[in-house]
Amino acid sequence: MGFLTMAGGDVDLTEIRSVYARQMAAASGSSDPRLEQAFAEVPREDFVGPGPWLIMGLTAALAGERYVRTLDADPAHLYQNALVALDAEKGINNGEPSLHAAWIGAVAPKPGEAVSHVGAGTGYYSAILSRLVLPGGSVHAFEIEPELAEKARRNLLPYPGVTVVTGDAVTLPLPASDIIYVNAGVVAPPAAWLHALKPGGRLIFPWRPSEKVALSVLVTRRQAGFALEPLMPSWFIPCVGASFAGRKAKLPDRAGAQRTRSIWRAADKPPDETATAIIGDVWFSSERLAE
Repeated sequence: MGFLTMAGGDVDLTEIRSVYARQMAAASGSSDPRLEQAFAEVPREDFVGPGPWLIMGLTAALAGERYVRTLDADPAHLYQNALVALDAEKGINNGEPSLHAAWIGAVAPKPGEAVSHVGAGTGYYSAILSRLVLPGGSVHAFEIEPELAEKARRNLLPYPGVTVVTGDAVTLPLPASDIIYVNAGVVAPPAAWLHALKPGGRLIFPWRPSEKVALSVLVTRRQAGFALEPLMPSWFIPCVGASFAGRKAKLPDRAGAQRTRSIWRAADKPPDETATAIIGDVWFSSERLAE
């Protein structure tokens, strides 16, 4: 157990993590106690490099800056609801914890499940997901930036069942997955991602079909198709290979995106009058699927 010397006196880092984890559990909307435990036990400082750190959050916003630099390398700075720069020039961050907590609550990982994590960065949220699918589960962490992937590979060595893949998850085959967890903005998920979902599988991703739409959505594979639930606004860096719509695409406005309730592979079902968006080989529909 480590102790930190801070302005308010000696503070127990374990207690700081515990408070942070309780806040993330509340943000998740989940009743699974393992989620709070995972946020408490996975050290964020192991995944963001040595401090001081560049942090994006309320403090930066109030200062009118994109990032603010922490005064020192005290890990306590990391246990707040703020993004931490991994590559500030490219805009790559360790993402906002409360958003990820809400996403993890939405996909509800269970022991024994297989997760594909697209855009894993240096592995922090891969580590948390891995804790939630133990025993017997697995995480395939895809990262296209070689330097970040190598850091993730080192960082995730202590976490059983995790494999780091250096490469483009849009062109590489994803394994059959109970959960596909995407941390890069896409105009539409590749049809191959939908194909990789097991029955009952969940795909969560930031839908960014236009500058006016930035929406987290949860897709669930049902017997008759893929149900879609709009969640909350979200902004991520673009996903290489899946961030541009073709000229023939039909793109939604905000209202159309919010009305969307299912997604289809065009090879399975051609677009019809319910289409809110048609992008490449998938299309989005206002049709609500049966449970």
